[in-house]
Amino acid sequence: MTQSVVDDVARRACGSEALLSVSGVDVRLGGRTILDQVGFEVRPGEFTGLIGSNGAGKTTLLRVILGLQRPTRGSVRLTRTGRGRSGIGYVPQKVLLEPDVPLRARDVVGLGMDGHRFGIGLPSRRRRLLVDEMLAAVDASRFANARVGELSGGEQQRILIAHALVSRPDLLLLDEPLANLDLGSAHEVVGLLARIAREQQIAILLSAHEMNPLLPVMDRIVYLAGGRAASGTTEEVITTPVLSRLYGHRVDVIHVHGRVLVVVGDSETAGDSVGDIGREINSDVDVVG
Repeated sequence: MTQSVVDDVARRACGSEALLSVSGVDVRLGGRTILDQVGFEVRPGEFTGLIGSNGAGKTTLLRVILGLQRPTRGSVRLTRTGRGRSGIGYVPQKVLLEPDVPLRARDVVGLGMDGHRFGIGLPSRRRRLLVDEMLAAVDASRFANARVGELSGGEQQRILIAHALVSRPDLLLLDEPLANLDLGSAHEVVGLLARIAREQQIAILLSAHEMNPLLPVMDRIVYLAGGRAASGTTEEVITTPVLSRLYGHRVDVIHVHGRVLVVVGDSETAGDSVGDIGREINSDVDVVG
C-alpha cells in the first residue's frame, strides 16, 4: 500500500512528551481488516477527537488501547504513567440507565473508586469528599442525590464521566458519549471535557461520528476510514487532499454556516459521511482543498 496516512500528517515536535503512543496497529478479525497501520499520539492536557462513521473501527481501536483486543500487529504504549492501563478512565458506548435503577448519582460515582484494586477502600468521609469533588468537577452537585435513572441523557453522561474520573486517570477514553444527546447537551459535555483536560492535564480521546460539536475544543483529530487513519490538527487533516487519500477516492470537505461537512463520493463506501449532509445545501459553500 502507499505510505500510510496513518502517520501524523505533520509529525512535528510538541512541547510535552506523549502520554499515549499508538504505533502501526493492525487488527484483522475473521479475514477482515478492521484497522490498518493506525498510529498517533496523545499528550497530557490534549483533547483528541477520534472521528469516523459507524463501523469505521473506533470502538475496536479503543478496545486495543484498553487491552481488551489484541492487535494483529503494532503496539500501544502509555509512556508517562507508572500505573499502566489502571491509569485509564473509560466511558463505554450507549450506557443509558433505566428509571428503576435504585442508585443515586453519587452512588454511581462512588462505584468507580475501588473497582480496580483489592483491599480496604477509602474511609467513608474521604470517600464522600472525593465523590463530592468529582461531582463538582462535572457540574453535577445539584443532582448528587437524585436517582440516576431519572436524570436526562446529558446529566447521566456527566455522572458517567465523574465515575471514570474518580480514580484520577491520566488518560480518559470515551466511546460515542454524544450519541444519545441533543445538540445543546452535546456542546455542554464537550465543553466540560475540554475544561477538565486543560485544568487537570488529563489526556482525552473521545470517539464520535459527528465532529462539529468537537471543532471548537479539539486540539487534534484522528480520522478513521476504511480501517486507516489520518491524524494531526483539524486544519491539517480535514482537507480534500488528505481525506481523499485516506478514502482512496475523491472526498469533498465543505464549510457551510460554521459547520464542516465531509462528503464522500461514489465508491464502495458511498454514503459514508461525517457531518450533516442529509439535506440539500442551498447556500454558498467553500470546498477546502
